[in-house]
Amino acid sequence: MTGADLTQFLDYTLIAMLLAVGFAIVRLRNLFAVVMLTGVYSLLSAAWFVSLDAVDVAFTEAAVGAGISTVLMLGAMLLTAREAEPAGAGRHWAAFAVVAVAGLALFFAIPDMPVYGDAHSPANAGVGMEYMTRTPSEISVPNVVTAVLASYRGYDTFGEVVVIFTAALGVILLLGFGNGRKKGEGKS
Repeated sequence: MTGADLTQFLDYTLIAMLLAVGFAIVRLRNLFAVVMLTGVYSLLSAAWFVSLDAVDVAFTEAAVGAGISTVLMLGAMLLTAREAEPAGAGRHWAAFAVVAVAGLALFFAIPDMPVYGDAHSPANAGVGMEYMTRTPSEISVPNVVTAVLASYRGYDTFGEVVVIFTAALGVILLLGFGNGRKKGEGKS
């Protein structure tokens, strides 16, 4: 087996694991198990992104998908029942129809995608090539992805951080951490 065959085998294995976890999530009624499996799904997705050489996306998926989202869902689960109510049969078929149509649309788009690693693809030409050639002289950061996220898209990245902070703050306020009293209050 060559290196490319091993990578492809790893990709297929990770996809199979993602499908298995996804089916398990859909079938479970215990919300705690669902929350834990969504964290596992995010970690498997992060591993797949690493296999696809998208380490920055993998890091974000692991931090936000498996880390922050799992903690927020566990906090929200404290306010709900532990078991999900069964949904009606009509709702299952409607959800399946939406997923099937979206899946077919994705398969319909596959022929329009460039070949993986094609040097002449739109992602590797134009603006992408400009970043690759200008980053070492303009920013002096060896990793182009880090340079793009930290410098060229600095305002955008800062905006993303503000959005995540605001969402976390909103959840904390909704959950009502603390008892609402300051030290010394309530004593007579």
